[in-house]
Amino acid sequence: MKQNQNQNLQKLTIAALLVAFTTVATLVIQIPTPTKGYLNLGDCFVNISAWILGSAWGTAAAGIGSAMADAIGGYWIYVPVTLIIKSLMAFVSYHIYQKLSEKNTFRARITAACTAEIIMILGYALFEAALYGSFATALLGMPSNLVQGIMGAASSVTIYELVLKRIPHLHIK
Repeated sequence: MKQNQNQNLQKLTIAALLVAFTTVATLVIQIPTPTKGYLNLGDCFVNISAWILGSAWGTAAAGIGSAMADAIGGYWIYVPVTLIIKSLMAFVSYHIYQKLSEKNTFRARITAACTAEIIMILGYALFEAALYGSFATALLGMPSNLVQGIMGAASSVTIYELVLKRIPHLHIK
């Protein structure tokens, strides 16, 4: 019983840290885009949350941290959709990594991260098509989201492979 409580406390603590890291990474480095959005490093921690914490905790940390960044940044209309999209990204990233990691963990992370970023690009395009009432208008944001996705996939795989992979007992699924 005591060990189970300690594991839950450890998961909660790491999840809270990853919520904070995701929020800060989204808010601190913002490169404005022509579509009034911005590029950031938040997606890096969306994938990392999934890979460290697993499906449920990683999904929650990724979604909450990203949604908090939108709320703090004043992008209120995006908060619920960001929560859904980033949570889905983490969920898919985790499960694809789990499926493919037996053969090659590096390739599995790249595939998982790229798939998650495709979800982000398509998710925001669909939301913005509904928001603006025009799929053509929504397409204007896709190049910026593509760059965001490339940054997110590259940074998450790089940070994980070069730093986090070497930390013993980090994975607490």
